[in-house]
Amino acid sequence: MNKAVRSSDTPYAIDVQAGKNYFWCACGKSKKQPLCDGSHNGTSFTPVIYKATESKRVFFCGCKQTSKQPLCDGSHSK
Repeated sequence: MNKAVRSSDTPYAIDVQAGKNYFWCACGKSKKQPLCDGSHNGTSFTPVIYKATESKRVFFCGCKQTSKQPLCDGSHSK
């Protein structure tokens, strides 16, 4: 598997909590999108850590094409 699977055509809005780490699914196969469930095992993909420095809503990429992993940069609309 060389290319990530597009899991959504829109970003995932997630309320994160300050001090917590979130592991974004980079392969697109996780059943717990946008977060990793280990489905990347056996591939060249690894999850991307998002370290929340404050409690707020963030938008994790769903199309897996963002240049600002793990956050959405609007690539899904291109």
